[in-house]
Amino acid sequence: MVKDPDRVTPTDGVVDLRSDTVTRPTAEMRAAMASAEVGDDVYGEDPTVNRLEARAAEIFGKEAALFVPTGCMGNLIAIKVWTHHGDEVICEERSHVNLYELASMSAIAGCMPRVARAEDGILRWKLIEAVIRPKIYYDSQTALICLENTVNMWGGTVYPTTQVDEICDGAHEAGLRVHLDGARIFNAATALGEKVSHMTREVDSVMFCLSKGLGAPVGSMVVGTRAFIEKGRVYRKMFGGGMRQAGVIAAAGLTALEKSPGRLHIDHENARRLAEGIAQIRGLRIDAAKVRSNIVIFDCSEIGRTAVELCEALYRRGIWAQDTAPYAMRLVTHVDVNREGIERALVVLRDVAAQTQKAGA
Repeated sequence: MVKDPDRVTPTDGVVDLRSDTVTRPTAEMRAAMASAEVGDDVYGEDPTVNRLEARAAEIFGKEAALFVPTGCMGNLIAIKVWTHHGDEVICEERSHVNLYELASMSAIAGCMPRVARAEDGILRWKLIEAVIRPKIYYDSQTALICLENTVNMWGGTVYPTTQVDEICDGAHEAGLRVHLDGARIFNAATALGEKVSHMTREVDSVMFCLSKGLGAPVGSMVVGTRAFIEKGRVYRKMFGGGMRQAGVIAAAGLTALEKSPGRLHIDHENARRLAEGIAQIRGLRIDAAKVRSNIVIFDCSEIGRTAVELCEALYRRGIWAQDTAPYAMRLVTHVDVNREGIERALVVLRDVAAQTQKAGA
């Protein structure tokens, strides 16, 4: 991998495709952090955090925003605001809130997930409508619908905005709220060629991450109405998310929010190159045409190794990947992997797959 002098890279020679959470802050982010004006954010006195929150709200066309340490906390805050103990939250079966947030909606918010399975992870109103609880006193009640855009475990698939609008219209008519886990919403916006304010105009709340594709070292945002954010601020404190002089990290988030969305198309191009290259490797299966953002998931069952075994073989040769199922592997492109790194990953993957099949034969 070519070393960019503007970036602090992982171990030399490593192509880290485990996630877009592994990015290092740019020199511009580091400079902003070093010179950040700070105050006590729990008292609402950190000017850099306040600027970040105001800018996030402006970009999304919402009334207010809240800076939180993690996307998981942001989703939990939204669930807590919109529900009561004993309620149900409708979500896709393989969504992040269902699989990877430690059952916090149950353990902390007191809700149960009500799952629906959708092709490519993209829910439609008819699928949602089918699992809404009837208004019967002895049934737990549906309170919230949680969508995810892009959909991580389905390979970064993207919701059409008209479909989100249709879901919101149906939900609101049924008296339900809609929260969007938009951890990678700017990737979705890049894929669609739309503004996030247009894509999220009908949802009641949005969480998005600064620390994934946007490349900031830490932090996420929750946006919504002023009343929603006021309640969310209470729960952020309850969940241990009051960060005091947080302007030091908010400064990097501001830089990421302003500068990073404009380069996400590069990550998408690299992901498509990865997918097309993988499709040509004997024993690996992927539908390259479905790769629309920066996540590539492929099947390795035909080469005779589990995903964990394949990850270990790649790791020894400096290509870091992530298993997502017994025979499914995920590669995520990001700002710290350039085209040369992508080509190297494909060479190593091709070699490892070929050696595995030769040994098996």
